[in-house]
Amino acid sequence: MSSAMNSESTQQAAPRQTLSMTDACAMIVGLIVGAGIFGTPSIVAGAVGDTSTLIAVWVIGGVFSIIGALCYAELATAFPSAGGEYHFIQRAFGRSLAFLYGWARMTVIVAGSIAVFAYLFGDYMTRVISLGEYSSAIWAALVVLLLTAVNYRGIREGKATQNLFTTLEVGGLLLIVLAGLVFAGPPPAAAPVAGGGGPWYMGAGLATAMIFVLFTYGGWNDAAYISAEVRDPSRNMARSLLIAISVVALLYVLVNLAYLKGLGYDAMARSDAVAADLLKTVWGTTGEKLIAVMIAVAALTSVNGSMIVGARSNYALGRDWPLLGYLGRWDEASGSPRNAMLVQGAIALALVG
Repeated sequence: MSSAMNSESTQQAAPRQTLSMTDACAMIVGLIVGAGIFGTPSIVAGAVGDTSTLIAVWVIGGVFSIIGALCYAELATAFPSAGGEYHFIQRAFGRSLAFLYGWARMTVIVAGSIAVFAYLFGDYMTRVISLGEYSSAIWAALVVLLLTAVNYRGIREGKATQNLFTTLEVGGLLLIVLAGLVFAGPPPAAAPVAGGGGPWYMGAGLATAMIFVLFTYGGWNDAAYISAEVRDPSRNMARSLLIAISVVALLYVLVNLAYLKGLGYDAMARSDAVAADLLKTVWGTTGEKLIAVMIAVAALTSVNGSMIVGARSNYALGRDWPLLGYLGRWDEASGSPRNAMLVQGAIALALVG
């Protein structure tokens, strides 16, 4: 009997289908929408040079993401597993390559993302309440500890927290849309952005724009890690991915239209903090505080979502490799890989420090 079969036979519990399609949608939206939409639109605007192309690249980015998501939905429904991409790589290329990927996710990719987003939250919270010289690091550590504790309690608490954060995050984006499309006055005149010439320049600009657009759409692939816990995955995985990415694409287009109406194209392209500039123009210092809160909420949403999916890939790694068997224990009462969650939190905390 292989080591993988020995490991699996010792398991007393396994992931159960407890997530509704609404839970899956909230998870995916929260994983996609990060701090990028508050800043990258200005970079994209500077790269493309005109309004119609700007909106087109955001629509195209959504279409590309949906195409990729449909591929993942097919994989996730055919091979539902808490291992997600780790499991797919193992089936396609073997255990050794899958182990390297799973190890990288556990020690660098996911834990590093958690630490970065926690620090981002700390940077913005420090503007509100400073905790001294190391305020950002202290806030980041507190977030890692608190959300690890929430998700350690179980998937019910984790998904409720994610649903709350995602609702607040989407509400923040709708507030930007409202500010730009309803409350903003005519944008002040600004010197036009210097443009280049020739097809080569235009092609390079579009390529640069698409890099940042697809980066801002990134995160939907992590839905594969909850495929074993979604109810009726053969139907709901594809639906939740399509609904979530469509909602995000619509929000991104509306947010860009809000930036355009509130600031004007040239001012938008020159802005270093486009969302902050828009809300400051509309609501002054109150707007600046609002954008800080929105980015902080986006960071919290990303941290919590990354913790949920990251712990599941760590669990799959421990389930398949006896040396890491401590990670491969699923707690049936909480519906969570508690040991994997604790190890992930410890690595993220070390990276914060």
